[in-house]
Amino acid sequence: MLERFGPHLAYMRGTRSATDLEPDRVVKTHCCFCGQQCGMKLKVKDEEIIGIEPWYEFPFNKGKMCPKGIKRYLQNRHPDRLLHAYKKDLSKPEGFSKMSYEEAIQKVASEIDRIQTSHGKDAFAVLTGASLTTEKAYLIGKFAHKTLQTSNIDYNGRLCMVSAGAGNNLAFGVDRAANPWSDIIGSEVVWISGANIGDCAPITTDYVWQAREHGAKIIVVDPRLTSIARTCDLFLPIKPGRDAALFNGILHLMIENDWIDHDFIASQTVGFEALAESVHPWTPRRTAEVTGIREKTIRQAAEWWGEAKTSFLMHARGIEHHSNGVQNVLGAINMVLASGRIGRKNCGYATITGQGNGQGGREHGQKCDQLPGGRSLGNPEHRAEVAKIWKMDPADLPKPGVDAYEIFREVERDKIKGLLCICFNPVVSLPDNNYIRKMLDKLEFFVSIEFFMSETARFADIVLPGSLHEEDEGTVTQCEGRVIKINKVVECPGDARQDWRIIQDICAALGREDGMTFESPAAIFEELRQASKGAVIDYSGISYEKIERQNGVFWPCRSEEDPGTPRLFEPGSWNPIADGEGPFYFPDGKARFNEATYRPPAEEIDADYPFMLTTGRVVSQFLSGTQTRRIGPLVDHYPEPRIEIHPQLAERLGIEDGQWTRAYSRRGDCTLRASVVRTIRPDTVFIPYHWAGKKSANQLTISAQDPISHIPEYKVCAVNLEPANGPPAYAAKLEPQQ
Repeated sequence: MLERFGPHLAYMRGTRSATDLEPDRVVKTHCCFCGQQCGMKLKVKDEEIIGIEPWYEFPFNKGKMCPKGIKRYLQNRHPDRLLHAYKKDLSKPEGFSKMSYEEAIQKVASEIDRIQTSHGKDAFAVLTGASLTTEKAYLIGKFAHKTLQTSNIDYNGRLCMVSAGAGNNLAFGVDRAANPWSDIIGSEVVWISGANIGDCAPITTDYVWQAREHGAKIIVVDPRLTSIARTCDLFLPIKPGRDAALFNGILHLMIENDWIDHDFIASQTVGFEALAESVHPWTPRRTAEVTGIREKTIRQAAEWWGEAKTSFLMHARGIEHHSNGVQNVLGAINMVLASGRIGRKNCGYATITGQGNGQGGREHGQKCDQLPGGRSLGNPEHRAEVAKIWKMDPADLPKPGVDAYEIFREVERDKIKGLLCICFNPVVSLPDNNYIRKMLDKLEFFVSIEFFMSETARFADIVLPGSLHEEDEGTVTQCEGRVIKINKVVECPGDARQDWRIIQDICAALGREDGMTFESPAAIFEELRQASKGAVIDYSGISYEKIERQNGVFWPCRSEEDPGTPRLFEPGSWNPIADGEGPFYFPDGKARFNEATYRPPAEEIDADYPFMLTTGRVVSQFLSGTQTRRIGPLVDHYPEPRIEIHPQLAERLGIEDGQWTRAYSRRGDCTLRASVVRTIRPDTVFIPYHWAGKKSANQLTISAQDPISHIPEYKVCAVNLEPANGPPAYAAKLEPQQ
């Protein structure tokens, strides 16, 4: 299977290595990877993407790109590209045999119908992804809720932005970055918690460095001395999972030293008195004991933050990937609200979006409890509004379903029998992934829509060949809340189809075509505009033409005359929930303080598992690596995962740099080479999570979830380490790329 489907490596060869070749055309579009969605131009020759050029006029990145963006074009015409539909065939060495696209669609439809007829509508589930365009996300949500009428749809943003989204909704009533990134430049203090932006959001690093050039103090909170931490003014090396304790301790000092905005708190917020009482026990001494940060450093951070006149706080998965993730987010927001520095220039707050459409992908209906416009599937009024657009009875809409991980637990309970998966690689990306493999094997029927044969697709009964980013058009919403346009560059090869066409072909084969006969992404977007009108997440004033003319449109945008909303919560701003009462999205227009309850991680260290494991990304790889592990220059930069270990811990265990080392938890183990570095806490180890199989960090991680957001606790679990006797067995059976 590996020899047939890869991952193999693509390099700049042939026409791609020629420096004097004139392209037939150059197409403006955006990167296919992270939530920054940097603008770029792709060069096309003889219907092959041969290179990339900077798009200097796009305002977010102004031509700057990271290594992934520069090399993303090497996916086009990749030797691993799926050109046909496949069915499982264990008689073949590669495990699959080709079949016609039409036959595959008929098989998928017949199995969906069989399972739903025999076991009920909820017995078939859909898993989707936050790298799809917003049009596709909307369509798949409609497919699940209207066509299949199943409760069970969720997406891989469950592993990414849901703690941030839940915290934002609880505090502000809306889930979006409050400010454009341009507000970072000019802030007196920039606070970054749990965000390795040098590796994960490199263009954001440029904004932070520009702020520093304008005199800003940079505060970084992280268990690792990341690249941004090495250039900051104050570094807080926190123990993984202790962020709520730190934020409570900072707020305690803000109150004690009267570094709070009394007028803002009184006029624009609710709940401060109860919050102040809850943080009173969080003295600097107690905060230092829990977080592992020196008391002196905590006091300095509180003083800089408390005394600033302008500031910008941002965070990412480092505080959100926890069983206490929502509480961590609320603690960060409490610091911002208590300062009164939000809703104006250089006074901001933002969550750094991970996936390419991590913002738009969580807005229009592919979450288990959501309808378009950020509406709630459990709200009768919202159900009626969307049902009217979809021309169906609200009673026929399913009830809210379960989250992505719980879908697999429902498989174990024999409640879910079939699954369609698109743009999601749970075999690599979900915690305790040996369990996920067992559940995929247990399904009666599994269909995957993919452009490469991902590790998850290898479990499928049918694989349908979907589309790469550059083979379709549509919109995504990047980290600032700016809706942008992805432009089609080349056609799908072979029998591959655009994903939205595949979904509609399944509907046709099911005989359930009603409302699923769109002729283009533009037509889908027009219905999405109608479906979001009047909602919190209102796209009704956005058009493809306006996006192109303005280089993106910030939602909410409520009319054709409305230019959009780059900055939320400005004084005097209007929203449909407050209706003029104030800038925040509650009936009284006021923001909510929420007690940020500290809870330790679900799995504490003990004598058997005495070290904390945290996981994350590296600059040249992305998420489960389905794409980046096939791009030669990116693999060359970081070929294999390693276990980062502090020299003190390495000496104690007798481990040398580069030595094979076994990490093991209560769930699994992996053997990797050690990387002995001084940039990590001595009680913590780090493994990047982009690799599959025996190299997967998620063999070790715990499936504990936040009770509100249901995000898994990727950022801390208990492990042990030992020197390995030699190379692991997998080292003798290398992937083709190695």
